[in-house]
Amino acid sequence: MNAHDDGDRALTIPEMSLVLLVGTSGSGKSTFAAQHFGRYETLSSDVFRGLVSNDENDQAATPAAFAALKHVAAQRLRDGLLTVVDATNVQPEARRDFVRLARDHDVLPVAIVLDVPESVCVARNAARTDRDFGAEVVRRQQGQLRRGLKGLNKEGFRRVHVLRGEDAIAAATIVRQPLLNDRRDEHGPFDVIGDVHGCRSELEALLGRLGWTLLRDEAGRAVDAVHPDGRRALFLGDLVDRGPDSPGVLRLVMGMVRNGHALAVPGNHEDKLVRALDGRKVQTSHGLAETLAQLAAESEDFRAEVREFCRGLVGHLVLDDGALVVAHAGMLEQYQGRASGRVRSFALYGDTTGESDEYGLPVRLPWADSYRGSAMVLYGHTPTVDAEWINGTMCLDTGCVFGGKLSALRYPERELVQVDAERVHYEAAKPLEPLRGPTESGPTTSATDGRPGAAPSPRRLPGVLPIEDVTGRQIVETRHHGRVGIRAEHAAGALEVMSRFAIDPRWLPYLPPTMSPVATSALPDHLEHPAEAFTYYRDQGVQSARMEEKHMGSRATVLLARDPSRFDAPVGWNGVAYTRTGRSFFDAATTTTFAGRLSEAFERAGLWAELDSDWVLLDGEVLPWAVKAEGMIRDWYAEVGAAAAGAFPTAVAALESARDAGVDVADLLDRTRRRAAAADAYTASYRRYATPSTGIDEVRFAPFQVLAAEGRTFADRPHGWHLDVSERLAAAAPDVVRATRSALVDVTDDASRAAATDWWQAITEAGGEGAVVKPEANLVRGPKGLVQPGVKVRGREYLRIIYGPEYSEAENLARLRDRDLRHKRSMALREYALGLESLERFVAGEPLWRVHQPVFGVLAMESEAVDPRL
Repeated sequence: MNAHDDGDRALTIPEMSLVLLVGTSGSGKSTFAAQHFGRYETLSSDVFRGLVSNDENDQAATPAAFAALKHVAAQRLRDGLLTVVDATNVQPEARRDFVRLARDHDVLPVAIVLDVPESVCVARNAARTDRDFGAEVVRRQQGQLRRGLKGLNKEGFRRVHVLRGEDAIAAATIVRQPLLNDRRDEHGPFDVIGDVHGCRSELEALLGRLGWTLLRDEAGRAVDAVHPDGRRALFLGDLVDRGPDSPGVLRLVMGMVRNGHALAVPGNHEDKLVRALDGRKVQTSHGLAETLAQLAAESEDFRAEVREFCRGLVGHLVLDDGALVVAHAGMLEQYQGRASGRVRSFALYGDTTGESDEYGLPVRLPWADSYRGSAMVLYGHTPTVDAEWINGTMCLDTGCVFGGKLSALRYPERELVQVDAERVHYEAAKPLEPLRGPTESGPTTSATDGRPGAAPSPRRLPGVLPIEDVTGRQIVETRHHGRVGIRAEHAAGALEVMSRFAIDPRWLPYLPPTMSPVATSALPDHLEHPAEAFTYYRDQGVQSARMEEKHMGSRATVLLARDPSRFDAPVGWNGVAYTRTGRSFFDAATTTTFAGRLSEAFERAGLWAELDSDWVLLDGEVLPWAVKAEGMIRDWYAEVGAAAAGAFPTAVAALESARDAGVDVADLLDRTRRRAAAADAYTASYRRYATPSTGIDEVRFAPFQVLAAEGRTFADRPHGWHLDVSERLAAAAPDVVRATRSALVDVTDDASRAAATDWWQAITEAGGEGAVVKPEANLVRGPKGLVQPGVKVRGREYLRIIYGPEYSEAENLARLRDRDLRHKRSMALREYALGLESLERFVAGEPLWRVHQPVFGVLAMESEAVDPRL
């Protein structure tokens, strides 16, 4: 584009660009910037001189000022923000640095030249008391401006606007244009189609299978296609070469694009075809010779239309508010929505080493293995046996022209639709290969997005989580609670646990949150009481709450699966039970038995059919407590009980003897007897839960929530529904499942609250641990955001195990009432939000690293300093 006078015309600039204002001192650049650009969009060299030296006119500070200005500009361009540089910029070397900066960040450099008469600039400077340089400076700058004006395009500026004179500057307006690749306002639905390579017949068959109706001309040739549901097709390039009818494919696709029924991006074969049609010297290998021969039989008008169509295709497209990106060979996150030769080259050819393999083909780097972007990227270019998900990306080139398949992905449904090639149209130089295969550790699996994978190849699995994903400070965006921060030191502790002890990450889509205790009771003989739970939920706008019996067991998440390939697991694998830290609850053999019995219970209860899923994730308790806690009972609680049993009877006997001898020990004797009684109560409390487990036949599972199944989560189902599932399982398999008793409470009704309190009292007096009070509706938002999913209300005697034998003494209760619950409550909400996030990402089929980001966050937060007794 040549520099041109803009006069009264609007100046168009790309929304994502680096704009240089070019003009002599006094030409009005700062005024122009203030009128047309935002406060923070303009970076002024004068302002930066002031920032580094306290004097905007200190020319000695210029090098430091421009270093700071360029640093800020780089940060803005990295985030895709329009950035305007207000400086004279009349010297080529000064402009060169900014053009290089724009290229480094793959944005377009734009120059706006304010060409004002020298006399006007001199007069303006003379009127400013803060300017002490004379007309000679302006004259020198004016000469530099005029000498460089004609060469601005050669310097790399994509657009140059020249405003000559004060009237042109005053009349100018700025129009911001989206980049050609910015189609974020296109929301689909789309049918994204991989490399066609001249296979017109297969393309027509695929469109038919996708529900499109072909429109034909008088010669019977397909010239357009429409979909009854208003879908649009997205073609991923390489429409031509190698196949039998490249003109037929072009005629159909060009018609669909022309009539608004399709969009397309170019492939490297279209790029080469344009150069050939332009008469440039190119090698006619890889099918180009055949395409040129086929086009030679077409009219000159058709060839011209093909040339203009292919020339006008944009390297990649960003669609659906940035959720979908399409490009022929893929697109890195940092290139998405940007424009440069480097970005277009990546879109056409991908990431290559510059070397060739034994077949003479470029060695391509597996960019998708390390992709961490939030946008789905659909691409082609590298033919493979199967289309599969890799970190939120999918290659849809399944080698139709080589005798494979022509593939399309329905978006947003994520449904893969394929047709077989009618025959081998072109012999591949290199055999088609799957994308997955054995790693050094041996498994043959895809391990990508939790989806069934394909067969072997010698590359590292993208599902193997790189350590960079979980080190350092992290920020996790959650749908229900905003941004949750994970400290680097907490991540380090979680990494130790996860890497050494946790189960396979493909089978660990969720970790349960910690649970907040109820607010401290105001009653004189209670630390926790249901009244405070009812009050909390009433204040949050919740009317109906569910009080559930709290089993004295070990928290466990259970994943049951009838199709092991869904989780890239070996044949015979049927699920796993794991702890709050992601460790397997049982050994491998016991796990298989346990999961098998639960799966059979699901079958007998009719729940597999009802959920319409081959897998389910459950939250619950494994009973008895001693299955996991036998060592802790023996080493912690029993030792305290044994010491008390050995000491207090002797102490009481000695004090009684002293009393009988006339020594005044009444107060000490009374206190010792109370301590002995408390110790006996402590021993009785833990012994209720210390029954040893002799094997899997005595193990029971008490599920209280169905977390997820194929394609959906169940946080929107009321707790009554979840407990009904538990009761049905218990009825179907009482030797495997234990139901959870509950009471429905109207927290605004005194009688209902009293009845529920009596129920809790009866449970705890009979030796039960306590109860958990939850909003019956399950996932609830209150006046200040997310509401606690549950608060635990533990009984007096169970709390004796937690706080010690003598916790119920008046002076001890007084101290415990000062316990600070704020951090625990905050942790509970943040972990709850992270758990919901991981489940939603998992059922949506997001990449493994995205699922494990919030899972890892829950584990890391468990390292936060909080009273473990809460």
